[in-house]
Order: sequence, then C-alpha cells, then structure tokens
Amino acid sequence: MSQKIKLGFVVSEFNRDITYMMEILAKEHAEFLGAEVTEILRVPGTFDIPIAIKKMLEKGNVDAVVAIGCVIEGETEHDEIVAQHASRKIVDLSIEYGKPVTLGISGPGMGRIAAAERVDYAKRAVEAAVKLVKRLREYEGGKKD
Repeated sequence: MSQKIKLGFVVSEFNRDITYMMEILAKEHAEFLGAEVTEILRVPGTFDIPIAIKKMLEKGNVDAVVAIGCVIEGETEHDEIVAQHASRKIVDLSIEYGKPVTLGISGPGMGRIAAAERVDYAKRAVEAAVKLVKRLREYEGGKKD
C-alpha cells in the first residue's frame, strides 16, 4: 500500500475573492488525486508566502507545499516585483529543503477578469506537487504509488 501524500498549502489573502476559489479548487483536486491537505497557512499577500513556506518545511510534516496566490496588475510595476521575488524565493526553498514547492500563483500582468479565468493555476500546482513527490519517491527507491 502506498503512503498517502501530505500537502501543505500557503495561501495569500490578498485578492481573497480569487484565492478563495483557488484554495477550494486545490483542495478538491488534492482529494481527487488521493493526497491529503494536512496544513493550511494563510498569509497577508503573495510577497509573504516564502516565509510561511519556510516555517512549514521546517516543521517537516508535509511532503510538498503548494503556494497559492494572485498578483493583479496595478498602475505601477509593483505586481512584477512581488511575483518575481516571491517565485524566486519559493524555488530556493524547494531546493534548500529538498521537497517540492509548487507555484500556484497567477500573475503578474493581468487584470481581475484574467485572474478569475486562471484559478486553475492552483489545481495545476497540486497536480505538480503530487506527481513530483511520487517521482522523487520512486527515484529514491521508495515504494511506487
């Protein structure tokens, strides 16, 4: 019998109308794939996601973390700065801890309508997390799922 994959979610509360839909879709897809969402940590914004991921990985209770956020374009280039720096730190944490941390963050450079059309980014991030955990387990000689 295969070991159930435990996922942690770090979810941005900024643009909560969008990230709420993303979170629900991600939970449903995790359940569909047979994974268990064991921890959810909500943070003020996408820029705050990396520190929460770090704390979650330090606890060591999850096999992978899914970052969920939505960065909507404003009148300045702030959205680009937020998305670029958050995504870079997220990748760094995945490598540092040797665990998948997947990017379910939509944006930058999109408006609210485009953001609503991209809620499936969270579903894709769950899919990537589950697949990567399985493949890494196989590679490391663990049980095949």
